[in-house]
Formats: sequence, C-alpha cells, structure tokens
Amino acid sequence: MASDRRTLLADTALDVLADEGIRGLTHRAVDRKAALPSGTTSAYFRTRAALLTGLVTRLVQLDQAELHTMAEALPPLRTVEELVDGLALLARQRLTGEGRRRSLARYACAVESVRDRELREILVPRENAGREAVRLFLTARGVTDVEDRSHTLLTCIDGLIFDRLVSGGEVPREALEGLVAAALR
Repeated sequence: MASDRRTLLADTALDVLADEGIRGLTHRAVDRKAALPSGTTSAYFRTRAALLTGLVTRLVQLDQAELHTMAEALPPLRTVEELVDGLALLARQRLTGEGRRRSLARYACAVESVRDRELREILVPRENAGREAVRLFLTARGVTDVEDRSHTLLTCIDGLIFDRLVSGGEVPREALEGLVAAALR
C-alpha cells in the first residue's frame, strides 16, 4: 500500500522535523527514524521539496482532524466563558504531547513557506468546525465584520501559542479573555 507508506513517511518526517528542526529533515533521517532501508523515503518523495509538501499535507490533515474532533466534543458555544474554555483547550493541546510536536513542525514549515508558494497554499487557514464555531459565536453577539474578527482572534491565539512554545508555560486565561473581549468590541 503506497498511500500507507507515504503516510508513515510523512508522519516520521514530522517527528524528525520536531526533533531535529528544518536542517535535520533529510531523506536519510526519515529512513533512519522509520527503521526503513536507506533510499525508501526518496523512492516515495523524490526531492526535499516533495518531502516537505508531503509533510505539510499530512500536518494539515492531522490539524483538521484535531479541530473537527474538538468541535464535536464541545457543546455549542453560548457564553464567553465557554469560548475561552475551548480556546484554552486548543492552546493546551497545541503545547503538550503530540500537539506540541506538530506545533514545532507547523511553525518550521510556516517559515519555510515564506519562500515556497506551494507550501504556503497548503498551510493557508482552512475552513473547519472550530473556525465556524468562532464565527457563529461572534455572529450571535451581533459582530458585523465576523470574518475579519474571527481571523484576527484566531491569529492572535496562534501568536500566543507560538510565544509559549518558544518561552514555555501555558497561555494565560486572562490573555484569552482579553482577546475574546476585543473581538466582541
């Protein structure tokens, strides 16, 4: 099954990127980490660009699945506190365990995408249940420029996650409350 092998290699590439950084991401490093014969990764992803594209595509799939699962598990957002709770949960998931590893890979790929249009197109924020929940919450409160405010709120949350990924610690609840309050003004 070629698609299963490609998924395994993309997942392994994510691990290598999280552990070694962008410079450590090589075909050989992926082969080693996956305990596969030398040359396996390059047989499926001929170039470094193809490997990065496969990795980023897989990263987006995993992120979308995570956001979908989170949105299904949460009740409809009725109060500011419920929205803040959901954002705090997202931040915790992105800063711990596998979520932390994906965050490290995501930000490394985001920097790489500055010079690579194909990566940038794959990484563009997608429609997902979490984004829709924020839009519905803001719409229910009479916010008129829902698209811009949703984008700004989620971008600011992403910035807080990046900051805590680099500096350590959790995203302060007060910061999330402040961002939600700003989105509602």
